[in-house]
Amino acid sequence: MGGEDARLRAVVALAQTMAAAHTPRGSWRAAALGACEALGGTFAALSVWERGGGRLRVLVNAGERGEGEEEFPEDETYPVHRFPEITEFLHERWAAGGEPDAWVETADGPVDGASGGGAPGRGYRHQRVVALRRRGRGSCVVAPIVLHGRAWGELYVARPVGEPVFGRADADFATVLAAVVAAGISQAERLEEVRRLAFTDPLTGLANRRAVDVRLDEAVERHRVDGVVVSLVVCDVNGLKRVNDTHGHAVGDRLLERFGSVLSRCGAMLPGALAARLGGDEFCLLAVGPETDEVVRVATELCERAAGLELGDGVACGIASTGDPIGPVISARRLFRLADAAQYRAKAARSTGPVVAGRDGEVLRLADAPPRSPHERRHLRGSNR
Repeated sequence: MGGEDARLRAVVALAQTMAAAHTPRGSWRAAALGACEALGGTFAALSVWERGGGRLRVLVNAGERGEGEEEFPEDETYPVHRFPEITEFLHERWAAGGEPDAWVETADGPVDGASGGGAPGRGYRHQRVVALRRRGRGSCVVAPIVLHGRAWGELYVARPVGEPVFGRADADFATVLAAVVAAGISQAERLEEVRRLAFTDPLTGLANRRAVDVRLDEAVERHRVDGVVVSLVVCDVNGLKRVNDTHGHAVGDRLLERFGSVLSRCGAMLPGALAARLGGDEFCLLAVGPETDEVVRVATELCERAAGLELGDGVACGIASTGDPIGPVISARRLFRLADAAQYRAKAARSTGPVVAGRDGEVLRLADAPPRSPHERRHLRGSNR
């Protein structure tokens, strides 16, 4: 009875730890470590089946890792034809209405009664046996992870040479743990999708204003502490109202989508830059690290590419960067106001290139002046932040 209680506690602990994880990586790590502890292993890995590439990709290696094993490997993959149990044997059983079943493998060969569901003789042990011997591991239990009725990946737990070999009871328990892991992964994926939608503009697929606010607050704090250069490029797509009135909003949306693609392409020239749609015809690029002149060069190319779009009249573009003499920037609001003022100036002057705060005295005056009319772009974004 004590063993059953311990395993029940392990299942509950695994579910709770995965639920408490805040990121996919945290969830993967919690799954591997929880299963490893529950099964009395010393090493565990979680892998996902990437159908498009025909690969089993390792997401996390947890516990006592061997030489060359990274906790979160960048590209540790294995062709699934080497492990046909995931694509053939087990898949056939699920398709026929059967349940996924874990199995045990050892460095010395099959374990009587521990390879469930008729696994012996399927010819898929060799690769894992070789891996066990190479890593100094004596046995492993492998449990398929099924998500939404489809093979998702595998949970793998191992013990070193000299430790008791996993048995049939361990394989049965690993099947239960894999089901708990599947539920945790499903929850993590749903939360990640909610987060993604919360920070993504649905029309263009770019980041949205909420994402910019969060990233810009972090960037300004880095500037304040470490002096890192933070640059904000704000753009308005010219002529959107005319396009909407003349051709309809569907065509106007296509213009916004096309400019979003141009913005994304140019943003990629600045390492780590965030391309976003702020709303309506307003977009921005947030760059942290690149020098101001590099940001201006990219913004100039952005203006040139935007001018070449089939519809619209190019963009009005303003830049504010802590690398220029714009005074102290201690808040995101200040940088937004300066970039907005530069953009407003570009629009008023019908400039074909970016206007840069700190290189145009009128911009600084405009950013710090009270509104002259309700039409001065909300008088400058950030005044109500």
